Amino acid sequence: METKNEDLHGNAPDSSPVALLIIDMINDLEFPGGDELLEPASRVAEAIADLKKRAQAEHIPVIYANDNFGRWRSNFNDVVEHVLADGVRGQYLADVLKPDPDDYFVLKPKNSAFYETTLDMLLTYLDVKHLILTGLSTDSCVLFSANDAFMRDLKLSIPIDCVAAIKATHTHDALAYMKRVLRADTTPSTQLDLAAMCQELSDAH
Repeated sequence: METKNEDLHGNAPDSSPVALLIIDMINDLEFPGGDELLEPASRVAEAIADLKKRAQAEHIPVIYANDNFGRWRSNFNDVVEHVLADGVRGQYLADVLKPDPDDYFVLKPKNSAFYETTLDMLLTYLDVKHLILTGLSTDSCVLFSANDAFMRDLKLSIPIDCVAAIKATHTHDALAYMKRVLRADTTPSTQLDLAAMCQELSDAH
């Protein structure tokens, strides 16, 4: 897409070939199966938090793509406050991954982070070529988002330690599909060389 304004009217000042996408981790888990998801989600939250710190050190933008819990509000802070303050099952996730003021966010109405959201335009203005996908659930929202990213010719990393589903087999099967069909790299986050990733894409560009 051709862009007329380089900085999206000042609202996307960053420019990076790589972006970190955190999907549905600000999550109350107050739904059927949420109790089963709590343990694996808590585990990946810690891994994502570590990856986020490393990404920030490399000036890689962090984008939260989150379900709106059927509330249809445009204020992400309301979603964060709900999970932090209302005594919900997923409070630990928000404690670990509370967004920083300079993070980006999109609220999504359906599974894919791209569907009826501003994510596509945001990635265009950030000049992103490589998307690191993390979050919940591997076989649903991560998978649908990865499919849409692939259709947009984005290179994909989906670290195996940064995604979770209710059952480990669901994560295994979804990752195998995304690795085979979408050519996603599933290297664990601890083994990702973010600086080299950025440099390689900058050199290619």
